[in-house]
Amino acid sequence: MWRLCIILGFFTLTTWGVDRSNFKTCEQSAFCRRNRRMQPGKSPFAASTSKAVQIDSENIALDLVNTLNQKEFTLYLKAYEGPSIRVMIDESDRSPFKRYVALPALQDRITQAPVTITSQGEEKMEASFGKNKEHRLVIFSDPFKIEVYSGETLVITANGRGLMKFEHYREREQKKADVEAEVHQEQTQEEDATKVSYNERGEKIVDGEAKKVEDGDPPEDGAKAAVDEPSAAETDGEDLDGAWEETFRAHTDSKERGPMSVGMDFTFEGFDFIYGLPEHADKFALSPTKGKTDPYRLYNLDVFEYETYNPMALYGAVPYMMAHNEKHTVAMLYLNPSETWVDIESPNGGMLSSMVGFVSNQKQESKRETHWFSETGILDIFFMVGPTPQDVAKQYSGITGVTPLPPLFSLAYHQSRWNYNDQDDVRDVDAGFDRHDIPYDVIWLDIEHTQGKRYFTWDPVRFSEPEQMITNLTAKGRRMVTIIDPHIKRDMNYFIHSEASANGFYIKDKSGVDYDGWCWPGSSSYLDFFNPAVRDFWADKFALDQYKGSTEQLFTWNDMNEPSVFNGPEVTMQKDCKHFGNLEHRDVHNMYGLMLHMATYEGHLRRSNKKLRPFVLTRSFFAGSQRYGAVWTGDNMAKWDHLRITIPMLLSLSVSGITFVGADVSGFFGNPDHEMTTRWYQMATWQPFFRGHAHHDTKRREPWLFDETTNSIVKDQLRMRYSMLPLWYTLFYENEQQAQPPMRPLWWNFPEDTEAFGLDDSHLVGDTLLVRPVLEQGATSVNIYFPGKDTVWYDISTRQKFLGGKTLVQPVTIHSIPVFQRGGSILFTKERVRRCSALQARDPYTLTVALDKAGTFANGTVYMDDEVSFDYRKRDLIYALAEYRQGVLSYQLLVGPGKFETPAWVERINIVGLTELPTKITDGEKLLEFSHSEHTVTIRKPAFHMDSQWSLKLHF
Repeated sequence: MWRLCIILGFFTLTTWGVDRSNFKTCEQSAFCRRNRRMQPGKSPFAASTSKAVQIDSENIALDLVNTLNQKEFTLYLKAYEGPSIRVMIDESDRSPFKRYVALPALQDRITQAPVTITSQGEEKMEASFGKNKEHRLVIFSDPFKIEVYSGETLVITANGRGLMKFEHYREREQKKADVEAEVHQEQTQEEDATKVSYNERGEKIVDGEAKKVEDGDPPEDGAKAAVDEPSAAETDGEDLDGAWEETFRAHTDSKERGPMSVGMDFTFEGFDFIYGLPEHADKFALSPTKGKTDPYRLYNLDVFEYETYNPMALYGAVPYMMAHNEKHTVAMLYLNPSETWVDIESPNGGMLSSMVGFVSNQKQESKRETHWFSETGILDIFFMVGPTPQDVAKQYSGITGVTPLPPLFSLAYHQSRWNYNDQDDVRDVDAGFDRHDIPYDVIWLDIEHTQGKRYFTWDPVRFSEPEQMITNLTAKGRRMVTIIDPHIKRDMNYFIHSEASANGFYIKDKSGVDYDGWCWPGSSSYLDFFNPAVRDFWADKFALDQYKGSTEQLFTWNDMNEPSVFNGPEVTMQKDCKHFGNLEHRDVHNMYGLMLHMATYEGHLRRSNKKLRPFVLTRSFFAGSQRYGAVWTGDNMAKWDHLRITIPMLLSLSVSGITFVGADVSGFFGNPDHEMTTRWYQMATWQPFFRGHAHHDTKRREPWLFDETTNSIVKDQLRMRYSMLPLWYTLFYENEQQAQPPMRPLWWNFPEDTEAFGLDDSHLVGDTLLVRPVLEQGATSVNIYFPGKDTVWYDISTRQKFLGGKTLVQPVTIHSIPVFQRGGSILFTKERVRRCSALQARDPYTLTVALDKAGTFANGTVYMDDEVSFDYRKRDLIYALAEYRQGVLSYQLLVGPGKFETPAWVERINIVGLTELPTKITDGEKLLEFSHSEHTVTIRKPAFHMDSQWSLKLHF
């Protein structure tokens, strides 16, 4: 009964939005308090730079020591192609406990590159890296700090402010003596100070008297010190507040290994804008936190109805940060999967990083100071030195990998709901799209499709013939997705549970028995995906003879994989639970979702004998999750602030390597009105993952259920998405090959345009389109910034030309949002929109040639393959370049076709931006028919084949 009460209480909270008291603040997290209290210059570490050892051409090692307690550490330097350089700091080999290194986040084959000691002495050591040894890293001995140079430019300083902390491992038999000595020292240093503590009601106790907690004081559950107040024990580098045990909302976390936190400061030199740290519902350009808010928190949590514009943790964590200015782009990956917090300071008089168009008058003083700290693990940092955004993306992809080319259907429109009721409901929804001539590709089933929340099963009454249901969809070229979560119902008659229990495949609680938490099925255990045998077990369950009623056209949605535990601390798992390999959950929490995603992806590969590309959607993620599929932003709300925050959230993910991303259209919770529904579909049309999804308490939202105007607009937007699928498919192929995100901030392709650095109300699709959604209720106009001072932009509907480097006020109606094609680009589309993407495979293409400012040049690429298999990796594909230069439009194959064949041809060519009209257009000796309007020349049915080269010439 108590568990039922917990669940009912959990859902009751959703009525009013997120309950912040369910989730920790920094002051309620002991290691966060200890690290945030540190004052600059208090780090006691020194490096033996004169004794650095070149182990081999790709590895350097040197010793560090904590000068207060003489504990020894080792620093390793490694370089990788790209180039990037890695700094790893761990306890010395003599430590009896080996800390966790997050290797699953890294791709299997990382190509190391030479790193060379170029000088060393008592004060510092220098090492060079890069193809021509053009970059360098300098390590200073005492005080210890690191400087990273891109070419000759200092771009990042590590421990420059002296905030490094590394709480060494203590043997169990030493703990009591260590604690007693440290407590005695703290009491001695504080004997003349006023004693401050907090009682169980959160009231401050000063000299034994309870005081009311004022605004800004830490709340209950263990808060003990103000944010910036240093503890006395910190003066010798040991601050053990909450190190052995702490309690939050009746949950006690026992810390068998004691204090093991690590932290360091990193300064981005010469930068005013930094980005990354997904996932947070906050602005794209990260804001200062120190002295203003809690730090940004990276701790994967199930947060219903999350708030916008704050640094609270959400479902995923990528400890990655990118900095950009007019001349350089750099980044760092702080590879640590334990709970992590990141403070940001702006030393330039408090200037906001989100300030649009800000340019410092004193560039030599521009910087962003950051402070990162984690509960456990090692310091494992990768520095990417750019110098361009494209370079950084390639360097980062060399470490964590890229998004593999998804099957084409997954880039089309998905229709979902919690829950479609039964097979008849699925059939009726599918038929409704056909009846109203609205395209869609995938229908989704949430948890109610299972037999009593038992995953890999079907409800025997409501979904009695699942295979036939799926086959009815796939006969039309469509697919289905079902949800499969990591919590397993504790029922010995359930085959997943009985096998997992018998084989010891579950995470254990601190006493060593199978962990029992509460989730959708009730009493549940959680599979330990850090065990390779468990990942194999899980992957095999996707076989058609295991997942009864499934087919190769059934795909998977991994939800609740933070992991979500309704009766756990912060709605997740206790940190002192035990994983395979002598790991505590605290060591690996942020990677749990990644490990499930990995195993599911492998299951899809095995199911088709690695012939078909998987599609897997995950809610929880970490660095490297991009290698296994798509991510969405979780349980958002049908509110305007959630609509507005979608672009910043997706941009943060995109620049952090997680590129196949989207948000629930038109908000998971709540009932959007017609205007919000319209604006959300208009926005999502131009975002990578496009799914309508809603809570079961909301009104049905199939497009034909809206009023006539909204229905017409939504239908037009979906048809627009399908016409643009060649663009999205090409961008995702190029993403796999070159690591460039399909959805980009404006500055990505205009790196010197400072006006774009703080903008997150618009974005690019590749380097071809500029999209400015309408984000305000009742808007009749929007401000649009056109990036690139020497660039022209053409409205895709009217062909009107706009000059870059300017902000204009553009009138809008409910019927459309502003979208522009970049001058100098060629866009490939398919204008014969059918009921799903598979039926468009053989259809002809339209080329829209948008000429540059001079009216003489444009180019663009297009990609084609069989849309479902891995044969493209055998070069069975077409990757082609179209180029207009001085009146000649040519089309050439860059790769392919191999064994791939296509009957597709060119149906129409539009040329926009000519300074004069042609008198004739020829294909060799053949005259081509054309027409013209004020802004466009149109060549109809030139009948060129897409699998062969061709050219035409305009005569003036």
